[in-house]
Amino acid sequence: MCQGCQNKVVERVAYRVDHVGSFLRPKELVEAREKFSKGEISQEELTKVEDKTITELVEKQIANGLKGVTDGEFRRAYWHLDFFWGLNGVEHVQGEKGYPFKGIETKPDTAKVSGKISGENHPFVAHYKFLRDLVADKEGVTVKLTIPSPSQLYFELIRTEDHIKGYEKFYPTFEELKDAIVAAYKQVIADLYSEGLRVLQFDDCTWGALADDGFANRFRDERPLEEVRREYAARCLALNNEVIEGKPGDLAINTHVCRGNFHSTWASSGGYAPIAKELLGEEAVNAYFLEFDTDRAGGFEPLAEVTPGKGVVLGLLTSKSGQLENKDEVIARIKEASQYVPLENLYLSTQCGFASTEEGNILTEEDQWKKIGLIKEIVAEVWGE
Repeated sequence: MCQGCQNKVVERVAYRVDHVGSFLRPKELVEAREKFSKGEISQEELTKVEDKTITELVEKQIANGLKGVTDGEFRRAYWHLDFFWGLNGVEHVQGEKGYPFKGIETKPDTAKVSGKISGENHPFVAHYKFLRDLVADKEGVTVKLTIPSPSQLYFELIRTEDHIKGYEKFYPTFEELKDAIVAAYKQVIADLYSEGLRVLQFDDCTWGALADDGFANRFRDERPLEEVRREYAARCLALNNEVIEGKPGDLAINTHVCRGNFHSTWASSGGYAPIAKELLGEEAVNAYFLEFDTDRAGGFEPLAEVTPGKGVVLGLLTSKSGQLENKDEVIARIKEASQYVPLENLYLSTQCGFASTEEGNILTEEDQWKKIGLIKEIVAEVWGE
């Protein structure tokens, strides 16, 4: 990593008007990916469409007042799996079934360990470089790269007994698996940093799952609920913090926590209180993007655990629906949250991306930008920015 960066301070970890990262895929891109999957176009032809639509998306983000821009995750099918598949020693396989969401299930894609895990030559580095070059001459614009958290990879690798048997061939203990995941992530982050990345976001559904009292059943663990929760919370914290440890001082690593976002549905419920100590008090991130668009996320009281000085991006608007929120109600909730985190440390966004998977949520592109516009209006009224 960059020598001499350790003592530099990250000046901006989030923007007052912010977003989580993914955007609805335009029709042109959806059709190109379908043709590629059928063998009707080459990788080169697909990449040209990706490059074109990402360029157009960046222009739209800037035109709509966003200062932190992403590629919309346009090169991915999933917010998390594509990153896992880019690691050495992790393969793309089909599971027996997909992820369960409220009334729906995803495709059965998953990731399993097929060898020693490492992070060299990850394709996301090239993806970042394309985005970096797009905004090189754009004053005041920062590139944000979103990747799944280290703990999210661990959760993927313990989804089923078959997953666990897969990694145990190479890593018989949790400590050995943790060390391999940490080393792989540190390698990818070092490569991204050397190419200029200064804002990285860990997308993380593991905390949302741990907040749900039904999570222990998913792990086939019959011990007392709180015993299981504390063990897995400690594992998630160790994975994420060990990756963050030693990062350059001018690299911001934030995290986004939600409870599932697939085709406008959700996967888990529960407020932050059961995992607030570890997540909000001990995770070594610069800022938190937190889901708060429905009562499934609970109240703001757990924000009292947030380490003083850290940023909290309130996900008060939903990305699951095109219906616009009542501005006065959102402002009232911001004021309520400011009882626990100073207003100057609060920011605003939707609770999640608009398309965590390539299917996208059930709203239009016009709806998507209206949501961003409403965030701008609220920020102007509350913060005068």
